[in-house]
Amino acid sequence: MIPWLRGPHDALPDTRRALGPDSEAPGLLAAGGELTPQRLAEAYAKGVFPWYSQGQPVLWWSPDPRMVLFTDEFRLKRSLRKTIAKFIRTPGCEVRIDSAFRRVITACAGTPREGQDGTWIVPEMVEAYSAWHRLGAVHSVETWWDGELAGGLYGVSLGRMFFGESMFSHRTDASKIALAALVCFCRAHGVAMIDCQQRTGHLASLGGRELPRAEFERRLTLALGAEPIRDWTYDASQWRQLGFTGADAEQDPGP
Repeated sequence: MIPWLRGPHDALPDTRRALGPDSEAPGLLAAGGELTPQRLAEAYAKGVFPWYSQGQPVLWWSPDPRMVLFTDEFRLKRSLRKTIAKFIRTPGCEVRIDSAFRRVITACAGTPREGQDGTWIVPEMVEAYSAWHRLGAVHSVETWWDGELAGGLYGVSLGRMFFGESMFSHRTDASKIALAALVCFCRAHGVAMIDCQQRTGHLASLGGRELPRAEFERRLTLALGAEPIRDWTYDASQWRQLGFTGADAEQDPGP
């Protein structure tokens, strides 16, 4: 049995109490409680996140192993490299941070996904993360084409740790460009690891890999002890973190 959180003063249990791999819900730690910025801050500091569907209570998870993307292991494939180079040199194309957070999280909630029926980003979650965004802990990375929001992602930042939540595309590769920009931003600000929560083939193809929960939590503790990022501005010069320069953007940047 997992514990039920009855009120805001009920602490989340130790992550070692999460259901194991032989259970029907591996990684499930607790249920109940309300989604508030205070509860979310407690959860993410412990490596715990909410994930549930409409009509269910809030379900809190701590999977083992944990999917992460080390920013220095990001795999920039040749096709994406060409796409980004073209994006960089095209007038009207830019990356922004936090200019349209509500639109990003709403698009993540509403964009159909292959193999999924409905969304786990329920209205209660949209409101909770929007409130936490207003407090400065949640951020959106956005891909813009000619003044139109074409894709993006959002996630949580604590210390020098970024927890990726969801992404969307309304244009081919728009979310991948946003992810590449996030990697550049993280490298520029000393963020070594992006939490991806659970394994997917897409994330693995971009360099993501799994860590045992204990190792993830050890690295998380170190990252939480670092000074938080103050300036959430994406500067085009940060593309240099992936080897792009003004000259590179004018020609094929190679394999």
